Amino acid sequence: MDRPAEQVLQWAVATFAQRFAIVTSFQKEGTILIDMAARLGLAPRVVTIDTGRLPAETLRMIDSVEARYGLPVDVLRPAESEVETMVTRFGSELFRESVAQRKLCCQVRKVRTLDRFLPEVDAYAVGLRRGQSESRENVEQIDGAKISPLAAWNASDVEEYLVKHNVPVHPLYAQGYTTIGCAPCSRAVRDGEQLRAGRWWWEVEGDKECGLHFSPEGKMERTVDVLLRDVIGTNA
Repeated sequence: MDRPAEQVLQWAVATFAQRFAIVTSFQKEGTILIDMAARLGLAPRVVTIDTGRLPAETLRMIDSVEARYGLPVDVLRPAESEVETMVTRFGSELFRESVAQRKLCCQVRKVRTLDRFLPEVDAYAVGLRRGQSESRENVEQIDGAKISPLAAWNASDVEEYLVKHNVPVHPLYAQGYTTIGCAPCSRAVRDGEQLRAGRWWWEVEGDKECGLHFSPEGKMERTVDVLLRDVIGTNA
């Protein structure tokens, strides 16, 4: 059974103390978690990932949040050597060439960056909601180390909280964005489109699979795994 978001957040901070963090890209839900923690008198670690391709508006949100709540934001960045190798091998716009190369870019710039951070905490909160997309409809409030206090919230709950507490809102929402990631991979949503239609909009539905390959040892791999190994070596 779902519990109130405030209760989940308070439990997490009390349980994990300095080994807990809020990880956010400053979309509405993530900023709500920061506001909620502040209103509860909590001071968790706040972490964001600067992929190197973020919109300027996202970077400005860091200053806005720090000024509003007095909480320092830890900015994580990808390994320069991995980004350089990837761009040299596949180009700076590799994500437009194939789904596998788009996932490679996400792996190098975001996923591996977060993975290197996670040993520093025992639990972390994110702003996932079940209503955001079909792929998130089974999100649990507590799923191992990942905590989603707002899992049961709908869009109206989000908007009501933002207005009631005058929470800082990412300026790209006012331009029609409903989901915000890296600048080249996000756009405003058009009338009739789903909430996440602004992400990787150039990909057609039938081109979502990465494909499978076999390594020299006979191990089944996704295309993105093969590409990642090219970037970071045999430890991928």
